[in-house]
Amino acid sequence: MALGTRAYGGCGGVDRGRLVKHRIFTMAVADVYPHYVTKVERKGRTKKELHQVVCWLTGQTEASLKKHLAKKTTFEDFFAASRLNPKAKLITGSVCGVKVHEIQDPLMRKIRYLDKLVDELAKGKPLDKVLRG
Repeated sequence: MALGTRAYGGCGGVDRGRLVKHRIFTMAVADVYPHYVTKVERKGRTKKELHQVVCWLTGQTEASLKKHLAKKTTFEDFFAASRLNPKAKLITGSVCGVKVHEIQDPLMRKIRYLDKLVDELAKGKPLDKVLRG
């Protein structure tokens, strides 16, 4: 596949052939987190379920997740401090029109895994299926 934004999750970029670091990498998880909460709660799901999903994917505990949110940890540092669940490779489908398994940048793929799980939770998918149980 030729270099282009789609190869990097639809959100990375290329500037004259050089990979450009996307701003989501340096954004604080705490800045996006309220949007995740709003999305799941308006669909009748709970913050507790959201935390289960985030902790399942990242290997974080409830306490460590809260610390990262309080410290305004960036997505880059948050995922660097995480152990991705081995079942994450079972996450399929599209986010922002891009198939998650086609995303080449490992960090962007992890962020899109999280987005996909939040979407599934908000759409009413049973929690055990969201967690690939």
